[in-house]
Amino acid sequence: MATRTVCQVLQRRFASAAASVRPPAAEVRSQRSAIFSREQDRQRALYPRVEKIEVSMQGPGLDGTLLIMNKGMSTPLSCARHLTEHHVKSSALALVDGEPWPLHQPLTHSCSLTLLTFKDNDPTLVNQAYWRSCVALLGQVLESAFKDDFTVELLNTPEVPVTSGAFCCDVVLDPQLDSWTPSEESLRSLTRGAQQLIHQDLAWEPLEVAPSVALEVFSHSRIKQEEVEEKAAQNARGKVMLYRCGDHVLLSGNPLVARTGLCSQYEVTALHSLGQGPFGLRRRAQGLSLPLQLQAHHTVWRKLRQRAEKLVELSGPEEAAPPSQPSPASDQPVKTPV
Repeated sequence: MATRTVCQVLQRRFASAAASVRPPAAEVRSQRSAIFSREQDRQRALYPRVEKIEVSMQGPGLDGTLLIMNKGMSTPLSCARHLTEHHVKSSALALVDGEPWPLHQPLTHSCSLTLLTFKDNDPTLVNQAYWRSCVALLGQVLESAFKDDFTVELLNTPEVPVTSGAFCCDVVLDPQLDSWTPSEESLRSLTRGAQQLIHQDLAWEPLEVAPSVALEVFSHSRIKQEEVEEKAAQNARGKVMLYRCGDHVLLSGNPLVARTGLCSQYEVTALHSLGQGPFGLRRRAQGLSLPLQLQAHHTVWRKLRQRAEKLVELSGPEEAAPPSQPSPASDQPVKTPV
């Protein structure tokens, strides 16, 4: 136990030292993605021989369907491909033995499998995963929206219910941007960035890792290092769940939907200032989205958007009251996505 504690302390000190010297954002993303790929390859190598498992499908028209799949290789999406194109395109999440399971996560034992869609009788789990995924998408856009000489740190934002009217992503921007007030054009630029990722239909690849791997992934972010330790402490097995979308790697304590292409209407609606926090000026980016299978008329969307512009207030020890509106500044820091 003492040895393990010493190792954890040394890991934190090493990671904190690395975080103090941060390379350009593109290089950081590349390094994180490379470590993710290395660990993904290592885990795949744990199954050198093909072993078969039985997957009992459940759901409308599927009860009694038995699939023989490959242990540690086949995913719920692999199972969907053995069914119909409809199952492949409409499935957003899965239940494995009754537990939420990402569509791209390999199956490691014989199990029952239910494919979940947005049009199920009870879409609660899918809706929650979708809202979570919209936050992940917003965070990805924010990290790449500013010039490389501006730092962007994504904070650990508490989950908000769909009924809150907007999804939220808390962020600390470079101190040079503390006086910057985003304009409508800035928000439209962020929206265009999200829509480009949606158009690419990128997978959210899940990977459960040891905290030491996650600390290496986020070696340039003290904020993320603390979040890694927090999530590992909350996990019964002491593990951390990472996701990769393109070259963007993120932490998530709960499942995301399968791919960005499941998003349809998506708009960044606000970027509120919350006041100074331990890492700098804290802001709350908010947005609104509907999945591909559920569309809204433009008049309904306009009303939803107006609600999503209002600050979503979260209860928590780190929540700060929003300060008075700062004076407008240039919108030059935001890059218009190409």
